Amino acid sequence: MTPPIEPDTKNWTWVLEKTCTECGFTAAEVEVPELGSLIRANAAVWVEALARPDARTRPRDDVWSPVEYGAHVRDVHRLFAVRVRMMLEQDCPTFANWDQDATALAERYDLADPATVSVELVDAAEAVAAIYDAVQPEQYERAGLRSNGSEFTVTTIGRYHLHDDVHHLGDVAP
Repeated sequence: MTPPIEPDTKNWTWVLEKTCTECGFTAAEVEVPELGSLIRANAAVWVEALARPDARTRPRDDVWSPVEYGAHVRDVHRLFAVRVRMMLEQDCPTFANWDQDATALAERYDLADPATVSVELVDAAEAVAAIYDAVQPEQYERAGLRSNGSEFTVTTIGRYHLHDDVHHLGDVAP
């Protein structure tokens, strides 16, 4: 069995206020109408990363392989599709907690087929991109709460979401 990765317990919401020092992404520069196309473009690069011969190989025991990161990004797309839809349909919903590390273990990301993950990631990216594409300006400030009380708007959750996608592409760079 592949050794588990040390769980990431950082609160990444700070990326909404300043440039990510690890990946260089500046969330505040992204507007809601750009989210769909940026998510689709990011997914296309994931297809390339998941087609590499080393897609199943961890660079170190404590770092996910490209397919593990790809499965995570796929699931992030699925999760944010649900959350954004909730924000558009409900008044200030609270999101259930999601333990990404427990999901990676339970879903056995380490055993995933890169080709399958690639198709699923693109499909999930397209589904959530279409949701962002349909958001109207008067909906940008609709709110939702994480289980820890952090408040997001449709704008900030989209920026936060896109940062995750971009950041993890840097994690799998050859």
